[in-house]
Parts: sequence; C-alpha cells; structure tokens
Amino acid sequence: MNETDWFELNRAAWNARTRVHLASKFYDLAAFRAGATSLKPIELEQVGDVRGKSLLHLQCHFGQDTLSWARMGARATGLDLSDEAVKAARALAEELSLDARFVEANVYDAPAALGGETFDIVFTSYGVLGWLPDMDRWARAAAACLKPGGVLHLVEFHPVVWTFDDAFERVVYAYDGHGEPIVTEQTGTYADRDAPVKLKEVGFNHGIGTVVTALLGAGLTLERLREVDWSPYDIFPDMVEGPAGQFHMRKFGRRLPLVYALAARRSP
Repeated sequence: MNETDWFELNRAAWNARTRVHLASKFYDLAAFRAGATSLKPIELEQVGDVRGKSLLHLQCHFGQDTLSWARMGARATGLDLSDEAVKAARALAEELSLDARFVEANVYDAPAALGGETFDIVFTSYGVLGWLPDMDRWARAAAACLKPGGVLHLVEFHPVVWTFDDAFERVVYAYDGHGEPIVTEQTGTYADRDAPVKLKEVGFNHGIGTVVTALLGAGLTLERLREVDWSPYDIFPDMVEGPAGQFHMRKFGRRLPLVYALAARRSP
C-alpha cells in the first residue's frame, strides 16, 4: 500500500463519516443553524479577533468551524480531502448566506489548489495531523499559505492519547511513529458510536517535537505552545466533566494531557 492508497482509503472513510455527522447530535446542526458557534474556548482565546482577516482552515471537514470564523468576520476559506464534506460545506454556506468558500484538495496540495493565495491566519484543529504521514510536507504547505507576518494556529489532541488501545488500557502504539502507517478498521464514528458504517483507514503518530521541528524547518517562529489536561470534546472512554466544557478520563483524572495548542508566525 502506498501513499495514494492511504489517502484514498481516508477519503472514503471521511465521506462515510460526513453522511453520519451531518445528522448527529454531536455536530448539532440545528443549533448551528440557529447561530451557535462550533468553536471551543481554546481556539477562540488563542486566535482572537478575526474581523477583516483572511483565514484558511485546513482539513475543515464539512465546514462548521470555517463558517463560525466567517460569522465572526473572517474572510474564510476551508479546504478538505473529502469531496462529500466539501459538498456539504458549500451547501451549508449557501443555506446560511455566509461568505465562505470551500476547496477540495489534499492538504499537501493546498498552495497549488489555492493558486498561491496567502492568508493572515491558517487554522487547523482536533484530529487533523494523524491522517498525514509527513510533518515536514505539512509544515511547508501550511507556511506557504501564510502571508508575511501571518500566523498558523494548531489545536490538536495530544499525541500521548494515540499511544493507547481503544479502551485506554494498554500502550500499544509509538508516541512518534516516524511515518509508520497504522491501518485500522472500525464501525461507527466518534460522533455516533452506533452508526451503521464500517471504516478502514490509515493513521500516523507524530510527537510534539516532530511537529514543532517541522514548523521551524519551514521557516516559522514558534510563539506559543500550550498543553492542557482536558478535552473540549467528550469522545474518549469513560469521560467526566469538570469545569463546564472540560472533559477528562475518569481513570486518569487530570494527570494526562489531552490537547495541545500552538501558534507559529511567518516572518514579516
């Protein structure tokens, strides 16, 4: 199996997920249509005021976060590998009369797919890097999409999470797999465990050191790196809510980092 096969498997998996996610309570499109934001406090605090700024959302799924940034005044563009997700995002933007556009492309191909356009902000979040085999290519692509002085904002699940088996009982995967593919099969999705879909996909584990080194190698300057011991999403086994909107796993308490966030700037 080569890289092309990996991405085609993942495209098919995300196409199947999209159909489920559009109808899921997890994504709660009814509330979103009524004006609720899909963005979480971590990224809202980090990214800040986006009014009048151009923003590129990489690996945007069906566009809820992209459209949330548009509602806050950004000139927003979303990019995703899944044709079904991009189709749904465009339909949602039209339905809600929001000024955002969506592009179907592999994140590695973003600079070419966008015709060399650059942005004040490049944003990507939650469960994105694990679908990519090479962080250096990702960092170069993201950096190429930034204007001089522009900032990349990444909010991602902590790589220590992906070392465990599905039940979080044993460490079975490397913290940093150095591009080694992890092929898995599953039924259901994180948004609907009982959904009648079977998925085969390919993932990759990347340590924070690898991610940061890739960004530095792409010419960006790291301005912020934060690790937090909670998740804004109740998606892991046996999670309990502490302060409002902050979930941690009962068995680990607040002793395990679940999310990290970083900001890296292109030189003016």
